[in-house]
Amino acid sequence: MFTGIITDIGVIKSVTRETGGEWGDTRMDVTCSYNTDGIDIGASISHSGACMTVIEKGPDWYAIEVSDESLSKTTMSDWGEGTHINLERALTGKDEMGGHLVTGHVDGVGRLIALEEIAGSHKLRFEAPKDMAFGIAPKGSITIDGVSLTVNDVEDNAFEVNIIPHTWQVTTLGKLQIGSKVNLEIDLIARYVARYLEHMKA
Repeated sequence: MFTGIITDIGVIKSVTRETGGEWGDTRMDVTCSYNTDGIDIGASISHSGACMTVIEKGPDWYAIEVSDESLSKTTMSDWGEGTHINLERALTGKDEMGGHLVTGHVDGVGRLIALEEIAGSHKLRFEAPKDMAFGIAPKGSITIDGVSLTVNDVEDNAFEVNIIPHTWQVTTLGKLQIGSKVNLEIDLIARYVARYLEHMKA
């Protein structure tokens, strides 16, 4: 479980794809500023919103293994050497809940369709997959590339968020351009409310 508050920006050091299947097994080595002495093998880390397990580590890097499912349902299939990614270590009982509850299970890939700078902040408009629209509401929470944000406006399957200068500078959101793809996770509560309503209709 995560909060959507980014604690580091990692860089993909290498991507190794084995043969077999549509994607094959994929290993990614990530460089980071974390003290990896405190990261256990098997630990969960959010990578631009996608929760992955650490399988190996060194002084300033660690490795993850990415499944076919994750490659096909996230932006991870586009990552290569030099790609910058938002990192967040898993929540502990001592951590401050600064964002909202985030599972690290990406619901779909969105696309940036408009970008406007307003008084130092940035207003971004994204297009989400249509089957995610039910879980996106004004003043509700959404996770974009692992960053917890508040939805300002919704129209069909498009929505807007406002990025303050601090978030723009300390996450990868400041590197987005029109057409950029992002990992999206809807609010956990919205997901369960929708499931409950489906059950009530049955």
